[in-house]
Amino acid sequence: MPEVEIEIGGRTFEVACQDGEEHYLHAAAKMLDEEASVLSAQIGRIPEPRMLLMAGLMLADKTAGVQDKLREAEDKMAEKEAELDQLRNAPQPEPERVEVAVIPEQVTESLAEIAARAESLADQIER
Repeated sequence: MPEVEIEIGGRTFEVACQDGEEHYLHAAAKMLDEEASVLSAQIGRIPEPRMLLMAGLMLADKTAGVQDKLREAEDKMAEKEAELDQLRNAPQPEPERVEVAVIPEQVTESLAEIAARAESLADQIER
C-alpha cells in the first residue's frame, strides 16, 4: 500500500492508499486544499482539525448541491424517456382522407364543345 504525501492548507500529511489510487487521492486532496485556502484567507490561521472539518463540510455542501442537480437531471431524463416510449408505442394515426374535386362530366363536355367552336372559328378566320 503506497504512502502518498499531500498538502492541505499549507500542512503536509502522509496518507496510505490502494495501488493505482494515487491520482484520485491527489485530486481529492487538491479539492480539500482549495477549500482550506479559502478558509485561511477568510479566517486566518486556524487549528488543523477545525480547518479540515470546515473544508470537508464545504466540500460536502458543494457535493450535496451537485447531487441535487444530478437528481433533477435524472428525473427530467426519465420523464423524457417515458414520453419518448409513449410516442414510440402510440398507435399510428389514421390515414387522412383527402378528397380531390372531380370535374363533372357535363362541364368537361361543355369545355370540349367550346374548344371545338373556338377551333372552328379560328379556321374560318384563317380562310
